[in-house]
Amino acid sequence: MKIDLTDTTSSKINAALMDARRASGSTAAGMVLTLVIVTDEGSAYDALKAANDASREHPSRTLAVIKRAGRSPRARAETRLDAEILVGTDAGSGETVVLRMHGELAAHAQSVVLPLLLPDAPVVVWWPDNAPLNPAQDPLGALAQRRITDAVTAESPVGQLAQRAAGYTPGDTDLAWTRITGWRSMLAAALDQRDVEITGAVVEGESYNPSVELLGLWLHNRLRVQVERVVTGGPGITAVRLRTKDGDITLDRPDGLLGTLCMPGAPDRMVALKRRDTAELIAEELRRLDPDDIYAAAVRTPVDRLRERIAGVEHAGPGGTVEAHAATAAPEPDAPADAPAKSPAEDKAVEAAVAGPARVTAKLPKKAAPAAKKAAPRKRSGQ
Repeated sequence: MKIDLTDTTSSKINAALMDARRASGSTAAGMVLTLVIVTDEGSAYDALKAANDASREHPSRTLAVIKRAGRSPRARAETRLDAEILVGTDAGSGETVVLRMHGELAAHAQSVVLPLLLPDAPVVVWWPDNAPLNPAQDPLGALAQRRITDAVTAESPVGQLAQRAAGYTPGDTDLAWTRITGWRSMLAAALDQRDVEITGAVVEGESYNPSVELLGLWLHNRLRVQVERVVTGGPGITAVRLRTKDGDITLDRPDGLLGTLCMPGAPDRMVALKRRDTAELIAEELRRLDPDDIYAAAVRTPVDRLRERIAGVEHAGPGGTVEAHAATAAPEPDAPADAPAKSPAEDKAVEAAVAGPARVTAKLPKKAAPAAKKAAPRKRSGQ
């Protein structure tokens, strides 16, 4: 059932919800929480679809807040609330209300949302994108027990982690952290099977992926070892290697679907590590409404604790200096004898610096000086 209300109020929306419930033959609410989604028209469809799918596990009242302040002075001066009510199969296992706030009303969204919250039920606020710097101090975030953001949608995903750490309040979480639940579970289970000392760790994954950074920071916090960050082509996290004196414990997932767990002295095992969609991530976050202390410890750890390596190029953290450790390639046959050799690390360092200057400050390898006239002859291969 779908009901459209134009130029309405919160009390009229509540009355329409009661009428729709009676028309569907159910007078009881039967919902466990209120999920407030703060989004825009471009992201509303995907966010509502994910929330409706998650409501099959957590029946909830979903309030989608879409602020339309207006572009012209006349539109900004107009104050109007339009609502779209979905009940029944169109709203999953709960109720959905899309609130479009026009004009000055967009700056006071909490006054519209507050009367629509389910009584005596937890409130969760989710920003699919454009999250505030401090979610707990946002007028809508102040109404909630849990506040969900997604650093992946930010312009600088890794830089967003620093903002999440600076403004962290118990109850905050991020979907970048939720995406690594399977990795954390598998690695913890692997270490439970073997009483070994971890001497180091390597996390491989896409550049500028906050989930990769959070996984490395979590390993650094829990194992108290140096964690190396290796940039690969993805998708997402591709591998984690835990160094031990008996050999590496490796969890490898090159295709984003199926992982392989390799442990010294044991046969390789295939594990399910499929990349999950947003509905599954939201459903997981709605299972717990208490503060996540492990996430707090990980996100508060500076990202520069990780040592990064990009295809043979290594540096310490964002903004650090890239040093090339790859061997210098031999000159081409047609090149002059005194021409400097070309290094693959040089090209890759340039690409990394251009792709993200805030993340990598490239320092190219020094070019070899021309050979002196009286230099000793170069040894041939096999000598």
